[in-house]
Amino acid sequence: MKKVVIITGGTGGIGSATALELAKEGYSIALNGIDDEASKVVMEQLKEMNAEAKYYHFDVTNEEEVKENVKKIASDFGQIDALINCAGGLGGRSRFETMTTEFYRKVLALNLDSAFFMSRECIPYLKKSENPSIINFSSNAGWNAGGPGAGMYGTSKGAIVLFTRALAKDLAEYKIRCNAVAPGTIDTPFHDATRKNNPALFESWKNNILLKRFGKPSEVATVISFLLSEKASFITGEVVQINGGQDLL
Repeated sequence: MKKVVIITGGTGGIGSATALELAKEGYSIALNGIDDEASKVVMEQLKEMNAEAKYYHFDVTNEEEVKENVKKIASDFGQIDALINCAGGLGGRSRFETMTTEFYRKVLALNLDSAFFMSRECIPYLKKSENPSIINFSSNAGWNAGGPGAGMYGTSKGAIVLFTRALAKDLAEYKIRCNAVAPGTIDTPFHDATRKNNPALFESWKNNILLKRFGKPSEVATVISFLLSEKASFITGEVVQINGGQDLL
């Protein structure tokens, strides 16, 4: 029987790469996002693979929208076996001295509230699965606190590390495994602004990576696939850094 996975923030970058990877593994895909145009590209790719997939437009920082759509996904597919909390983002840059409360709360909502809302609503369905998993997204910034103006992003991603471990403890009795990935600099649209406005700076980031190259979205997606699989059945509460050795320099 097919397994059903929800992927938030699944319309581009790592999210869409994960959707395609898991479709190859035979998963049915419930794809979430707010970029309807980008979703068409991913959904067409999934269609070409003959994957069972459906797109759901909703804001993962909105508690009521999350509740409504998780129920709809469970009704549409009949089950939920895995949740990948990929949605998140920098939210802009701001130094703490001039940071507004609105900005502070926006970044926390985007990276932490979203994972909490989605996890809470999916838990009742995950309890019914044979090998249920939740995968959260931290970041290299969760260790090094991020670059200038990205301190709140780093703070929220650091919180995801402890949130993942807390979930793993809380849900172990139900055999729900909870892990996280912490990507370093992955070549995705996340970095488009820097690539366009300061290409020299963008290229210089490779010097801070042991393998001297940027990661590919597929290199994160394959780790997620492993963590969801029976091959990782004794792994929970872990955070896998996928950064080409970026944390070593």
